[in-house]
Amino acid sequence: MDVTNLEADASPDIDINYEHDCDHDVDRARSFEGRLNQFLHKAETTTTVTEMTSTTPVLQRRITRSQSSSLSPSITTPNDFIKSPSSSPSKTPTLQEQARSPIRKHKSKPKATRSTTTTTTTTTTTIYSPPSRLRDSITPNLILLLIGVNPGLLTGSTGYAYAHPSNLFWKLLHSSGITSIRHPPSDTYKLPELYSVGNTNIVERPTRDASMLSKAEMDAGVPILEAKIAKSRPEAVALVGKSIWESVWRARHGRNIKKEEFRYGWQDDEENMGRCEGWNGARVFVATTTSGLAATMSMQEKQEVWNELGTWVKRRREERSLIHSQL
Repeated sequence: MDVTNLEADASPDIDINYEHDCDHDVDRARSFEGRLNQFLHKAETTTTVTEMTSTTPVLQRRITRSQSSSLSPSITTPNDFIKSPSSSPSKTPTLQEQARSPIRKHKSKPKATRSTTTTTTTTTTTIYSPPSRLRDSITPNLILLLIGVNPGLLTGSTGYAYAHPSNLFWKLLHSSGITSIRHPPSDTYKLPELYSVGNTNIVERPTRDASMLSKAEMDAGVPILEAKIAKSRPEAVALVGKSIWESVWRARHGRNIKKEEFRYGWQDDEENMGRCEGWNGARVFVATTTSGLAATMSMQEKQEVWNELGTWVKRRREERSLIHSQL
């Protein structure tokens, strides 16, 4: 075939530009002398890879075909396991695919440990006690000073010692011979003049009963009691209740009194109270409580203890009367 004739037969609308022909000389015959190359459009094929992480925004990266060939297929990142939202639904992997796929181990998050804080709140309760109207009936040179625990509510309100009807104080004073008659509580302040017998307490605060007092409160009253005795200097003191002597013992010896060390009645001279310079102190007699709430001892046992005290008081009163009559 004549190439010249082909050129003449070509459509005049087609502009043949040999200067821009890029085909190799060998391919001219198959590409119609390079004309076919002008009508072809070469487009680069691109692949869009979507990378996602659970904590960062979605990043898209354009990778050309020449760049994708340089990536190593053996490198697998955690993002490779996250599928793009636009991807097609995945099918259930086979056993072989599961065996080839890497095993992802999920690390369990450490459980938060709740720290428990224990708050200890100390509440101080103040118990209200009405003011006491009871006053000490202490005069100098008494034969006997009676020492009680503390005033009861009725005693505090009336101002008379051992005013509650259930209390055995006034009954035991008469039955033991300390008083010649059974006096009413209203005669409290007449006893020093009539019998040379006075009255006070180790604690001034009135309560419903003595069990409402703490050991610390009673122990705090011992030095005050010692000062009262040293000032008035009675011949003897009678502690109306075992708990009073226990407080005196703790204050003196720094410990509780032992069971075998305790006894009712007269105590050793080393235990005299109110001892001071020039005076050997008052003898101590531990009497039973006269409270009607105490039932640890029978009435007969209480009477025997008080009879011992009453016998000594009557004798001392007779001796004093004899001395006064001889003057």
